[in-house]
Amino acid sequence: MKLRFNRSQLCIPYALFLILFVIAPLIVIIYYAFTNGQGQFTFENFINFFSSTNTIGTLIYSLFLAAVTTVVCLIIAYPTAYILARSGFKKQHVLLMLFILPMWINFTLRITALKEVLALIEGNIARYTFLNSVIGMVYDFLPFMILPLYTCFLKLDKNLMEAASDLGANRFMVFLRVTLPLSVPGIISGITMVLLPSMTNYVVLDMLYNSTYIMGSLIGSYFSAYDWNNGSMISLVLLVIIFIITLVTNRFTDKEENSGRAVL
Repeated sequence: MKLRFNRSQLCIPYALFLILFVIAPLIVIIYYAFTNGQGQFTFENFINFFSSTNTIGTLIYSLFLAAVTTVVCLIIAYPTAYILARSGFKKQHVLLMLFILPMWINFTLRITALKEVLALIEGNIARYTFLNSVIGMVYDFLPFMILPLYTCFLKLDKNLMEAASDLGANRFMVFLRVTLPLSVPGIISGITMVLLPSMTNYVVLDMLYNSTYIMGSLIGSYFSAYDWNNGSMISLVLLVIIFIITLVTNRFTDKEENSGRAVL
């Protein structure tokens, strides 16, 4: 007797996963965010977040560090992905693997090695805290920017660029009017994959300086002190910020894709 499953039954494992590891933890965070130590409903945690110069300063620093990291990753990844995808190298997949290969190495080993390299080059790693933070973040997240751009460039139709050239556009105009607009979905995907995690990835900074500058480390410090209420509120505020950024980038991507279809 053969077992047959319909589509709704195949969704059961995924639904259980969402309930146990997404919805249930989110409910716990919301509960603690809007209660005090006695379990009473309150907005005090919310007020404390926006009235504290420590939390606001950490949030601004986290956003700034994430933005700089994302821009640097984009500047490096865009030409790299374009060359890998469009240059016609016979071994382009091998070259791509060389950029992804560090992701296969243990994270602790990679950051420790980077710390030693920075200390060797600069002599005193603590003198350039922000610069080294950006280098550490870029080193960690660069493959996440290259991969979506590389995939996007592979899907580009060469006929569109050839048609633009035949119509009299030079290489710069072809790139500006054809290649760049069609690569926007890859850019947005890369930005999302780098910007959002780099706001909270405090492990890089902790391993480099034992720093507590960004939001992830601040949240961890509250939970380590068993202050689940303020820690949950900060987590909830950060979740809302991430949701807004994701919503804006998704709408921007949809708009660009619709514009691209209209042009085609």
